Amino acid sequence: MAANKSGNSKSARNDAKATIGIIGGSGLYSMNGLTDAREVRVKTPFGELSDAIVLGTLEGKRVAFLARHGRGHRILPSEINYRANIYAMKLLGVQRIISVSAVGSLLEDLRPGEFLVPDQFFDRTKNRISTFFGAGLVAHVAFAHPTCGQLSGVLSDACIHQAVKVHPRGTYVCIEGPQFSTLAEAHVNRQLRFDVIGMTNLTEAKLAREAELCYATIAMITDYDCWHPEHESVTASQIIATLGQNAENAQRVLREAVRALPAKQTCKCGSALQHALVTDAKLVPKATKKRLAAIIGKYIS
Repeated sequence: MAANKSGNSKSARNDAKATIGIIGGSGLYSMNGLTDAREVRVKTPFGELSDAIVLGTLEGKRVAFLARHGRGHRILPSEINYRANIYAMKLLGVQRIISVSAVGSLLEDLRPGEFLVPDQFFDRTKNRISTFFGAGLVAHVAFAHPTCGQLSGVLSDACIHQAVKVHPRGTYVCIEGPQFSTLAEAHVNRQLRFDVIGMTNLTEAKLAREAELCYATIAMITDYDCWHPEHESVTASQIIATLGQNAENAQRVLREAVRALPAKQTCKCGSALQHALVTDAKLVPKATKKRLAAIIGKYIS
């Protein structure tokens, strides 16, 4: 349930809806160009979100914006309540999530200031809760292709239309953080032919798939990790400086992507649970059914 800033939850239930979700990472804490914008606080069975969600209209479409680390960048990657963030998007009616994230480059020709739209992830996290399921309900979603092809294509095209250098595919290795990589880790990641490295997006992608939401990422390259002989150490200040340069490009690309998104979805993201729920419905605890109603309601009531 969503409550607007004045606390009028009944009014919020009637009009606090959006079809597109935008999750902003390091350097992107607000969304320019939103009209009729207002904040909503969404209550979820999984606790508090990273911040209030800002609802508004962008390019004629209803958008929900959330700052992943909270405004002011207050939350570590491992501290983010990913389940609450994704579930809140589902409650608001979101069907597609565009994630914007800062990443390091593992390849010479992926340069700081450029964007990459990953089509694969590799998991090196250790302490994340990355599923909605359990507590008497087992599900195994297909995740061979972890991002939405249709949405990723729109993001790549939006970069091209806005004259932003983009790499339309690649593998994002997700580490626990908050520390950056050791030199040994960076060399291993390069040997494994990963393209970029970050700390957040894989967990979001897993939960978005379970929630039957389209998910794709704009990975903004900020640095060369620590492997590059001319960039031997990564500092937060260097990354923030590059993020500032990228912020305007990201805003333009997001507006272009929202404008270009077709109404019809040609992907299978919206039916990801159709063959994934394996527990006998009669055995699923009532409390679990209630907690996951927004996700499983069309399959188990």
